[in-house]
Amino acid sequence: MFIGHFGAGLAGKKPAPQVSLGTLFLASQWLDLLWPLLLLFGIEHVVINPGDTIMTPLNFSDYPYSHSLIFVLAWSIIIGGIYFFIKRNVKNSLIVGLLVLSHWVLDLFVHRPDLPLLTSGPNVGFGLWNSPVIAIILESVIFILGVWFYISATSAKDKIGTYAFWALIVFLVIIYFGNIMGPPPPDVKSIAYLGLTQWLLVLWAYWVDRHRVAAGYRLKG
Repeated sequence: MFIGHFGAGLAGKKPAPQVSLGTLFLASQWLDLLWPLLLLFGIEHVVINPGDTIMTPLNFSDYPYSHSLIFVLAWSIIIGGIYFFIKRNVKNSLIVGLLVLSHWVLDLFVHRPDLPLLTSGPNVGFGLWNSPVIAIILESVIFILGVWFYISATSAKDKIGTYAFWALIVFLVIIYFGNIMGPPPPDVKSIAYLGLTQWLLVLWAYWVDRHRVAAGYRLKG
């Protein structure tokens, strides 16, 4: 699951128009933003095993602190709580927290049974990565709906708000299909360093959102 998580972040703009898309992306992708750091420090582990599933060569051998349900619930409370501490908005804080949780729920559909409920299991996963057509359709639908919700909830203030947004959408699609069709990564460190570049997508989303306003808002001119 990749663009599906970003689709969830985009969709979050509809019920929470005051929340920046950057924050929505940070919440919906938090587990995969944290995971590369834990890989680099040897706290969590992954094995490159082409053929482990049809759609990914990665065997997620252990990732209890980023992807176990018990820790994801904790991260949801923490991230939502931090947002509330800064913004003092209960509704938006709940949405931010639920977006963190949405990552695990969406992963549940595509992962083989490797997502732990507790830190050491039992592990769950419906395994749609072994049914690539269904998995791609599922992610695509979530992403398209997310884009539709976002553009129905916002309008561009200027050309940056239009072109930078659509460039982001196209870039996400290219990355998604590049990951599916590309060769396996050479080593675990490469996975971690590449994963950390997702922070740039969060910054890109903050930039885009500064050039868009809630739908129906009239700019003074």
